Amino acid sequence: MNISNTPNASSTITGFILLGFPCSREGQILLFVLFSVVYLLTLMGNGSIICAVRWDQRLHTPMYILLANFSFLEIWYVTSTLPNMLANFLSDTKVISFSGCFLQFYFFFSLGSTECFLLAIMAFDRYLAICRPLHYPTIMTGRLCTNLVVSCWVFGFLWFLIPIIIISQMSFCGSRIIDHFLCDPGPLLALTCTRVPVIELTSSTLSSLLLFIPFFFIVVSYALVLRAVLRVPSAAGRRKAFSTCGSHLAVVSLFYGSVMVMYVSPTSEHEAGMQKVVTLFYSVVTPLINPIIYSLRNKDMKHAMKKLLRT
Repeated sequence: MNISNTPNASSTITGFILLGFPCSREGQILLFVLFSVVYLLTLMGNGSIICAVRWDQRLHTPMYILLANFSFLEIWYVTSTLPNMLANFLSDTKVISFSGCFLQFYFFFSLGSTECFLLAIMAFDRYLAICRPLHYPTIMTGRLCTNLVVSCWVFGFLWFLIPIIIISQMSFCGSRIIDHFLCDPGPLLALTCTRVPVIELTSSTLSSLLLFIPFFFIVVSYALVLRAVLRVPSAAGRRKAFSTCGSHLAVVSLFYGSVMVMYVSPTSEHEAGMQKVVTLFYSVVTPLINPIIYSLRNKDMKHAMKKLLRT
């Protein structure tokens, strides 16, 4: 990989400059404090769910095991961006090394891909529990649950591997400034010496497939769930069925709603400020509020949380 000021220059630069959120020094310190609090709350919230599932025997079911894995994923997802963002707030140069940039690129998109697959598996679990209640214990066994979770992580970390390797081998010319708080493919491809439409098309296609295949699976699963719930004769039964799905539907709506704004349409169509706000929402805000959503809307989780706090 070569980074130079002009296509023919021989000088090599060791990294990129992440602009982040440009403002005064006082503003940078304020943002540092704000996002430090957000990071700590995210770790505490998702960590509490993991501990609650681990220590409460009643939560040792596929639904909560998947939720614990989701919380574990969210911790690493926010960790792939926030620590570097916090360091940038206090940095004068705001430089990220080439290897650091592409490692962040890889882990951020791999963890995001894993989240898409895991959300689909969680929807499948709810479909089996509500539409196939008698067969649920024999279908969703501990072994199948483990295999599904492992598959999500494996496919997630392989999905963008080849495009990221190819982009990392390209030459970068002109400005090394990335007007973002993380290494995103759009700004990176804009800095390459020569445009490679095939790489841009491949990246866009993989992003679209990653979003729409799991999303279609989730929509179909919940359409079948809705049909089954509407056939339940009692209102109490319908409320109970909806309550087990409400939290997951809220999380899916928040995550997919913001991600699709970014990656379904070409990245170049979005203003840099809009890119930052939307990316900030699904990569930082969503992991922060997910534990709140699951804790408030689930009686078993609420009870386990209270029990955890008393210990």
